[in-house]
Amino acid sequence: MPRIAVVATLLVPLVVALLGAGPQIHAQQKPAMINITVKNHQFQPAEVQAPANVAITLRVRNLDPGRMEFESVSLRVEKVVAGNSEGTIQLRPLSPGRYDFYDDFNQETNGVLVVR
Repeated sequence: MPRIAVVATLLVPLVVALLGAGPQIHAQQKPAMINITVKNHQFQPAEVQAPANVAITLRVRNLDPGRMEFESVSLRVEKVVAGNSEGTIQLRPLSPGRYDFYDDFNQETNGVLVVR
């Protein structure tokens, strides 16, 4: 059998397998949605969990009348959310760990994102 035929015989099943896995890989990458509420200057829940290595969408609902600023040094994000409104924060896929966050306008308001 010519050398090119041998290579093609070996590569074709590999390429077909990889192409067949493509939609499954993308289906697993759907962003995780996490809802956090701020009420009476407290995050509810104060600890939230998310899967590792998946994009994360945080929806922060501020039920207090005054504005708040969702901030996290470890996540490298800050977002002002007006009173009685909500904001959305898109996070990159994260490695396992604990990521602290707080309200920069009321720093005793804090929470943690646990990624596993």
